[in-house]
Amino acid sequence: MARNGRAGSSPAPGTKIRARIGARAQIIVLIFSSRSHSFSHLHPYTMFDFQKLEVYQKAKLFHTDIITLIRDANIHKATADQLFRASLSIPLNIAEGSGRFSKPDRRNFFVIARSSIFESISIIDILKDANSLSDSQFQNFLAKAEELSKMLFAMIRNLEK
Repeated sequence: MARNGRAGSSPAPGTKIRARIGARAQIIVLIFSSRSHSFSHLHPYTMFDFQKLEVYQKAKLFHTDIITLIRDANIHKATADQLFRASLSIPLNIAEGSGRFSKPDRRNFFVIARSSIFESISIIDILKDANSLSDSQFQNFLAKAEELSKMLFAMIRNLEK
């Protein structure tokens, strides 16, 4: 019977596909479709595990703050580009490391993310000296970066065991 309940109309979506797959495949499809619906009330979209990490969320906020700084401050184009890329590297490497299977691989990406924090702060320190941002802005970035650095350091140490 058709989707709208009238005979002779077009078949329901997926009817032809279901007719071609075996009973076992239909069961697998049903299991996966029921699982995806059971969590739909929690998140409007599927979340990857790294998106649930507090360090990833804070790294995204840090990058967003950097974007605001670049937009609002008088920063040379090359410096702004380097700062943008360094701060973007933090959440990207956290995400990529989270997808790795071996501890040494994950650890390597978290080390790179932490190094990108250091690079970002170095640029921010230079911008402070050039009077491109205030002392309070500098202290704010420093505090956020320190928190991120400590979180990543703990993750790196846990992967050494």
